[in-house]
Amino acid sequence: MSSVPKALKYSKTHEWVREEDDTVIIGITDHAQTMLGDLVYVELPELEFSFEMGQECAVIESVKAAADIYCPISGEVVEINELLLDNPQLINEDPYGKGWLLRLRPFENDFKELLTAEQYTKLVASEAH
Repeated sequence: MSSVPKALKYSKTHEWVREEDDTVIIGITDHAQTMLGDLVYVELPELEFSFEMGQECAVIESVKAAADIYCPISGEVVEINELLLDNPQLINEDPYGKGWLLRLRPFENDFKELLTAEQYTKLVASEAH
């Protein structure tokens, strides 16, 4: 089983959320990057762009496939991980650390919609069957 840090919240579409002060950091889970394989390209949103929960906010391409990344909460982009533009493999190497995608200032508390690590682990296990 891939790693699922307990301190994070998760979406059913395999994004993770970490609260940090008045912002949240968003990335894709270890499970998602494993399923995609070696990443070769990342398209990130513009700063100050706003997203609703569930809206496509980024695109990740691997040697196998392209995947849309969906915003797990509503908010405004305040920072993107520019390191990924030249080195998308950071997501493969460190999905919960250096491989984060973007930082949002949330519009509201959408966190009740997100899964705990335990709930996400059960979701991934059920998809494997």
